[in-house]
This record gives sequence, C-alpha cells and structure tokens, in this order.
Amino acid sequence: MSLPREKISLSVADYLAGERDASVRHEYVSGQAYAMAGASARHNRISGNIFARLNEHLDGDECEPFISDMKVRVAPELFYYPDVVVTCDAPGGDPYFRTEPRLVVEVLSPSTERVDRHEKMAAYMSCPSVQEYALVSQDAMTVELYRRVGEVWRTEVFTEPGDACAFESVGLALSLADIYRNVRFDEPAEA
Repeated sequence: MSLPREKISLSVADYLAGERDASVRHEYVSGQAYAMAGASARHNRISGNIFARLNEHLDGDECEPFISDMKVRVAPELFYYPDVVVTCDAPGGDPYFRTEPRLVVEVLSPSTERVDRHEKMAAYMSCPSVQEYALVSQDAMTVELYRRVGEVWRTEVFTEPGDACAFESVGLALSLADIYRNVRFDEPAEA
C-alpha cells in the first residue's frame, strides 16, 4: 500500500522566483502552483483580436493591456495569467506581475471553462479594482460580460456578429465580428 503524497506548499517569493525562469507558466493558488496548458489557434486569434483593439485604443493611456504572459496578483496568495487583461498599476511596480486589473478577459476552453466560470470569476469579482470580467467562447460566437455596478454584478450576453460588446471600464465597444475576426469554427478548437 502506498501513502498519499504530501502537498508541498510553495511561498509567494519562491513561486515568483521560479516563474521568471520557467519554461511552462504556472498559476499560483494558496501555496500551490498549477501548470498552464497551451492554447489552440482559435483561442489565440480571439485573444489577439481583443488585445490588438485594446492596445490601439489605450495607446498613451495610464492603463495598459497585456496578453496571456502577464501575471495578475488578485489576492496576496493568488496569481493568474488572464488571456487578456487591462491593468491600471502605478509606474514602478513589479515588472513580472500587475496588481490593479480593471478588465479581465478569459477565452473559454474545455480544459479551463470550469475554473474560469467558478474559481477565477469569484476571485476577480472579489478584487476591488476589477470592473469587468468577460468570458468569450471559442466554440460559438458568444461573449458573457460581467460588470460591477455599485456593489452588484450585472451580466450581458452577446451572440450576434453586429452586437457591440461595450467594455465600459476602458471606454471601448467591440462588435462580435471584431472579436471573432478570422476565427474559423470549422477547424478544431481544443481536444
């Protein structure tokens, strides 16, 4: 009979130091590091389309967008790598992570959807700086936008190519046609 493996808790400092040289990115949740999976071409096109429009729109702004390789510290012992994030950190912070996310976008995959819809959504909604959280399907033209309005979160769902998804937190509206530009639903997304 084998004994269950003991989980080894990793400090935040050790996690951050290890991530700088790691060949695989890891998210960090309460002392545990979790390896990130690769993304499909469809996932990358969607993330890239959103990032490109945000990057152009926010040129010269105090807030800036990042795509997939920038960690966000959501709580003292919680680091995620959002697919797209707009942060409004003051200059001079840590070059490897941000602490003031305003808009967070996750492109859903079969391997991440449960975590994106539950654990990450709860964490982001508990983070005071987050104003909007978007879940973007890669299997159908669908965007769910969760927006903080005072103390409550409101949800909007967009499903038509001409629908304008308004990211009010950064003053940019994107049509679903923009978000899904060059996305081919006839190719496999992720197994």
